[in-house]
Amino acid sequence: MTLPEEIVRLSPSPEDWAYTFGGRAPLTTVRPGTLLELTTEDCFGGKVRGTGDLPSRVCVFPYLNPVTGPIAVAGAEPGDVLAVHFVEITPARDHGISSTFPHFGALTATHRTAMLHPPLEERVWIYDLDVAAGLCHFRARTSDFTVALPLDPMHGTVGVAPAGGEVLASITPGAHGGNLDTPEMRAGVTAYFGVNVEGGLLALGDGHARQGEGEVCGTAVEAAMRTTVIVDLVKGGGPAWPRLESDHHLISTGSARPLEDAFRISQHDLVTWTADLLGLDQLDAYQLVSQAGLAPAANVCDTDYTMVAKLPKSLLGRTRPYDGLHDRLRATAAAYLRHR
Repeated sequence: MTLPEEIVRLSPSPEDWAYTFGGRAPLTTVRPGTLLELTTEDCFGGKVRGTGDLPSRVCVFPYLNPVTGPIAVAGAEPGDVLAVHFVEITPARDHGISSTFPHFGALTATHRTAMLHPPLEERVWIYDLDVAAGLCHFRARTSDFTVALPLDPMHGTVGVAPAGGEVLASITPGAHGGNLDTPEMRAGVTAYFGVNVEGGLLALGDGHARQGEGEVCGTAVEAAMRTTVIVDLVKGGGPAWPRLESDHHLISTGSARPLEDAFRISQHDLVTWTADLLGLDQLDAYQLVSQAGLAPAANVCDTDYTMVAKLPKSLLGRTRPYDGLHDRLRATAAAYLRHR
């Protein structure tokens, strides 16, 4: 096991935060194989600090969901694969924040689903985070009920610059990645993005101390993060949609509205990925994924919805995507954690 050849630290100030994918020059350029130690702010820009800080009063649209980046990767060209391995994701504060909003969330009227009933109440919850114990404490706002939930830090927003010179708000998920809001984007996972512009232009943010599948109310336990990733590059073979690989699963994503189209995109990508890896006829791969796959919701609240499709890697035998890149990055991450 080898240590990373280069370590870069990036802790941008508020004036350097990005709120889009595309349309910005890179903050820095790194070589493939570089380990990045990053800080990211929560989706509220750190402005919600108590239950009285309603986001509609303390935050200014469109300055929501800041991301750290973009970061260019030397040699990345359109059509390549940008690999991002998450080494560590650790809350930077002892609390996280969640909220409900008027006209936002899966169980209320929204600007795109008009209803006559009154808007949902805007309310803030503060979660105490105990990193050492690995716990996230929920407290009801209108009763004495409390419960400890496991910490499961992840990043809701990770992606690259879109194709065609497009500029997309950081709250938007798509083929470039962006606000996918899948709990699968946790430490130990490698994410693969198709490169659309020179350098790829990686950015990430929207840390979640934990999130249920679907992010039903529209927010997770939002938290500033200290995050370490390794970035690498595969020439050619860029996927049409972001993919992830954990120790145990292949994971495809799809983002669209209606929700069934997001489901179809993720399943289609997983079927074609499986067929390619195993050398299967498309219908044989379709049959295998139909019987062995999983389909968790990522988010059902964003500008587009996101679904993921998962297949156990145990079905692949010794075959591994990208010639075992995930396993190599995992080993490098383990060496870094031991020797830092």
